[in-house]
Amino acid sequence: MGRKKKTVDRGILPDPKYNSVVVSKFVNRMMWEGKRSVSLRIVHEAMGILQSKVEKEPLEVFLKAIDNVKPMVEVKSRRVGGATYQVPVEIREIRREALGMRWIINAARSRTGRGMGDRLAAELLDAYNSTGTAFKKREDTHKMAEANKAFAHYRW
Repeated sequence: MGRKKKTVDRGILPDPKYNSVVVSKFVNRMMWEGKRSVSLRIVHEAMGILQSKVEKEPLEVFLKAIDNVKPMVEVKSRRVGGATYQVPVEIREIRREALGMRWIINAARSRTGRGMGDRLAAELLDAYNSTGTAFKKREDTHKMAEANKAFAHYRW
């Protein structure tokens, strides 16, 4: 964190094909070693596969899939009097979106299949239908928070 002046959020330009900032953020998160064009091609390929499998607009399916995976609460470790408690806390919208995208990307990378486009499309379709690895990760996070809600008073 800088000492002199506040950071300025420069914003993200929307995706050229779908005109969506969320798709552009997803492409940026998926990118490895600065290869944006490769990441963009993979996402557009996955969206094309989604369009052929579902009779809806691919952007609509994509946004719904991310919305289904976004967590509402998470647990954070708090050390109180020598004991460490898992305290459930609500998540800011920016972090919710980041976690959802990260979980979808990691789940797609860990899948078996031909290409990354196919795997990403399959994971997005699973997330859209509220199934799959990324959705399970969200449910596990919510269960953990629910199990530890007795320690919610340690939140500060």
